Amino acid sequence: MKTHRYLSLVPIASLLAIAVPAHAEDILVGEAIAKSGWMEPYDYSARMADLAIEDINASGGLLGRQIKTSVIDTKTDPAESAQAGATLVSEGADLVIVSCDYDQGAPAALAAVGAGKLAISLCAGDPKMGVQGIGKLAFTAATAGQTQGATNAAWAHDTKGLRSAYILVDTNIEYSKSVCKGFEWQWKQYADSKLLGSDTFKNDDPSIATQISRIKELPEKPAAIALCSFMPGAASALRQLRAAGIDQPVFMPTGSDGTYWFASVPDISDVYLPAAVLAGGGDPNPEVNKLIDRYKEKYGDVPATSYVLSGYALIQMWADAVKQAGTTDGDKVADALESFKDHPTVLGPISFSPQLHIQNKARFLMLGVKDGKYEQFGYVTSPDVPAEVLFAQ
Repeated sequence: MKTHRYLSLVPIASLLAIAVPAHAEDILVGEAIAKSGWMEPYDYSARMADLAIEDINASGGLLGRQIKTSVIDTKTDPAESAQAGATLVSEGADLVIVSCDYDQGAPAALAAVGAGKLAISLCAGDPKMGVQGIGKLAFTAATAGQTQGATNAAWAHDTKGLRSAYILVDTNIEYSKSVCKGFEWQWKQYADSKLLGSDTFKNDDPSIATQISRIKELPEKPAAIALCSFMPGAASALRQLRAAGIDQPVFMPTGSDGTYWFASVPDISDVYLPAAVLAGGGDPNPEVNKLIDRYKEKYGDVPATSYVLSGYALIQMWADAVKQAGTTDGDKVADALESFKDHPTVLGPISFSPQLHIQNKARFLMLGVKDGKYEQFGYVTSPDVPAEVLFAQ
């Protein structure tokens, strides 16, 4: 009875302070990302997400609350990804940022979505990182791999004037398969273009000698090679192609940009890819260059890939959706994201719909590699890839 009488005299505010941790008013963003393994250069884009969060907090926060982060290294391991997602949900994360790949990010996303929390991939290029593969609460800040492949095909045909192609696809993950599906679809839109064949390999194959032999035995030499892969396997395949005397222009996806792999293919030339931005600086967009300079100052190195800006764009679009919804509730924020049409971000306008949680049309900076250095060919707008291509089996 004495205890009861004592508590009755304690102000309600004091009781709340006792019952609720001091940090309860913060918004928690969890990051289930690879800080080791082959995904590490791609998941560096989470650093830009952190810069975006810094900017929001410095301007007063989101819905009047500060944003805090909790980071777990998934070690480029799907099992670790699943555990990281579950742990972050248990910590109270309202948003779980997952890896820059469907195969690696999906386990964490499934754990988040299963708990009613929003999951957004840094840059997964497979459209299944959304309604069709994970659920309504899953999104990606990237452009579909099919769109990247279609952009390569359109540029090869319209700008380079090439009329025949051969496809070499890395089947290790869904992303690289998606890229080549897009290239093939777009290439077949041209009445004057020919597809001379296709072949497959695995990212960790030590040799693609058999595939190279089949290319060299073709009755007609292809004018272009579509190499749909990612690092480190893409660099290995490229090195072997050139060593075998296959010197045709090679078209690679956004997942193969950056300069960190150049040393493994010295003085490489005649390679082309659609990038989000020029990661090393010197992008045509001054806003991009300012962010790249901030990144260099804070982390002391050059961003590994152009995906780095997707981290900043991810937080921009999520924060805008939270403001529109007036809450961090997963379902309501997802509804707000699905209403976005040409919504401005540092990477250009983004659009979502109830059926599509990835970009099927985007702006790219077309890059070429000459003598081991990038050259720019300006921004291009991708073809509009239809849903039946995005989700083709």
